[in-house]
Formats: sequence, structure tokens, C-alpha cells
Amino acid sequence: MNYSDLLHSYQARVEQLLPGSFQEVFPDTEKSDVARAAAYSLMDGGKRVRGVLVLAVCRMIHPDGNIAAAEHYAAAIEMVHAYSLIHDDLPCMDNDDLRRGKPSCHKAFGEATALLAGDALLTAAFDAVTRSGNSPKTDAEAVQLLAHAAGPCGMVYGQELDLAAEQHQVDEAGLLLIHDNKTGQLIRAAVALGAVAGGATKQEQDALALWATNIGLVFQIIDDILDVTSTAAELGKPIGSDGENHKTTFITLKGLTAAKVQATELTRQACSALRQQFGERCGFLTDFAEDLLQRTK
Repeated sequence: MNYSDLLHSYQARVEQLLPGSFQEVFPDTEKSDVARAAAYSLMDGGKRVRGVLVLAVCRMIHPDGNIAAAEHYAAAIEMVHAYSLIHDDLPCMDNDDLRRGKPSCHKAFGEATALLAGDALLTAAFDAVTRSGNSPKTDAEAVQLLAHAAGPCGMVYGQELDLAAEQHQVDEAGLLLIHDNKTGQLIRAAVALGAVAGGATKQEQDALALWATNIGLVFQIIDDILDVTSTAAELGKPIGSDGENHKTTFITLKGLTAAKVQATELTRQACSALRQQFGERCGFLTDFAEDLLQRTK
């Protein structure tokens, strides 16, 4: 199976498993506005990058890895990601009205319901992890990975730094710290969860962590590039908001050409580390990294 077909198969599997996982941990959506709002945000498509990475890494580590556990972990991390997008779009954060081409959650359901829907998705994610059928010890490791990535030492910290950066210019080290936490932590968690489900060795986990760290930064650099080169129709969300909010980005700091060069070099380093550890087995992940570098939306 070529890269494109394999990617679509992973994306389709994530889409298939989400409704079942959602129903396990949420009340009847006919009776709960919060549940309807959560489903609205969780089930609205997207590239499913984090869920795909959980499944792909598990399969790469071991073809007979615990794919059932990986699927529960994939659903959990997609719930965390959906929660983060709901909260990012709120008026007190980025105040964005569109997400993936449709009204953001707070525009569709109201600010209070959207806030609760994000809270519900975050906590439901940990419930989903514990339903994996894996050993309690392994599920506890997965819970810790997800909590660290999402919490005050990870994504929340990155968001705090990002908000503070609206008030003043930051240097490159400060910008890297923001995005390593805000974006990179959850990418690393997705890869680490797949490695846990697949039974990876410590050496394998280290190589994957380096790859995921670089790819998380590339993801953000390309986002910054698209914010100034793409259109709202292509991205399905507003563009230019970083400039309007006076945020420091890789573009404002380095310029468009240098940002592209940095993304290319990070991708090269990431793929080299994987090839050294996994050889031909890492083909999907290296292709994934190259595809990320070229994305236009």
C-alpha cells in the first residue's frame, strides 16, 4: 500500500472509532447540549494527525502490537485536541469564528456551552484511555503521558506563554518554547502512546521522541507560513489573525524564506533519526513528515 492509501486508511479508521468511543464516555446527545457541542467539534473531520500517529507508530513498532489499545489511545488524544481547539477559539483566547470551514463551537452553541464541551472532552479522554483493555500499568503510563502533554507542563503552559507573547516581542528561544509546548507536546504524546501500545524499547522511544519534537515545530512553522500565504477558503479558518493580535511568529521573526529553510532542516533531521533506528520500517512516518512540509491547508 502506498503512502497516500495508507494515510487514508489510518484516517478512516480514526473516523470510524470516534463515534463508538464518544458514546462510551458521553451521555445521550439528545439530552445534553454539552454533549452535542462536544460531538460537533470532535466529529468535524480534520486531518486526524494525532490519532493517525498513534496507530501508525504502534504498527511500525510491532505488527502484532495492541492495536485495540492504540485505537482507544487515538480516540483519547483526538478528544484532547478537540478540546484545545474549542478553547483556542473562545473570545477570551483567539476569538475565532470559524473552524474547519464552519462556525466555531462557541458561535454554534454559545460561549458557556462551548467552554463546558471542552472541559468534558478533556476529562472524557482519560476515561477513554482506561477502556483500552491494556494492562492497568500500561494504561497508567498512557494516562501520565497524556496528562503531562495536555497540562501545566505542556499544552496549557504553551497557551499561557502564547497569550503573554501578545503583549511583547519574543526571541527565537521564546518562540520555540511556546510551540514546543502548545503544539509539540501533543504530537510527542501521540507518538509516545503509539509506542506504548506497540511495546517499544527505550531506544526506539528516544528516536521517536526526537522525530516528534521536530515534526511538532514543523507543523507550527507551516501554520505560520500558511497564515500569510493562504486564504480563509483554503484553510477553513480565518487567516492573518496572528498579525492582528501582534503575535511573534516564525515569519515575523525570521522571514518567509528562512522559515521554510528551517522547516526543511528540521524535517531532514527528524527523518534521519528514524531511519537510523528503524530502517525501512519507518517509511510511512518519513513520508508523513515530507507531506507535512508540503501541505497547503
